[in-house]
Amino acid sequence: MSINLQKGQRIDLTKGNAGLNKIIVGLGWDPVQQKSGGLLGGLLGSKTPIDIDCDASVIMLQNDRLQDKTDVVYFGNLKGANDSVTHSGDNRTGDGDGDDETIYIELNAVPQNYNKLIFVVNIYDCVRRKQHFGMLQNAYIRIVNPATKEELLKYNLSDNYSDQTTLITGEIYRHDNEWKFAAVGTGTQDASISDICKRY
Repeated sequence: MSINLQKGQRIDLTKGNAGLNKIIVGLGWDPVQQKSGGLLGGLLGSKTPIDIDCDASVIMLQNDRLQDKTDVVYFGNLKGANDSVTHSGDNRTGDGDGDDETIYIELNAVPQNYNKLIFVVNIYDCVRRKQHFGMLQNAYIRIVNPATKEELLKYNLSDNYSDQTTLITGEIYRHDNEWKFAAVGTGTQDASISDICKRY
């Protein structure tokens, strides 16, 4: 049974979940609908989704610090240390049901010197396009066991993120030889993944 988390909550992933090694981290969002232009669109009240390109990334930390640019897994670098983290690739629209971007993690393959994986979603080219997370809805991060297809947990990012261009959605971290998940849900005004990385 899936557990719905609130902002700031932490949960054990592997403790009491013997054999859990491979997980899927799914991130999803939907563009807010806007009224269509033109006379007919205005009269009929038809709506179209705003064209927003969001990108999911994983920042792999050693002792809570980013040591190398190759430890940022995103659409331009699809695999992380020891191939333990694999990105599904870029989804440029967020259209449709289900996860928009997925990240596959083999927990036992993450080298011991990495203690934390940070999951981030940012809006591509947000400054030029004047876009922010107030233009998106239904954002979430969830973890699925691929062996059973069972959703283990889900965190709906329901805060008001207007004027925020990056979301630090959650993190998976080591604790006493086990892995835990924390629901973070922090918005920032970082304009790109390289700006976010400067925080670490």
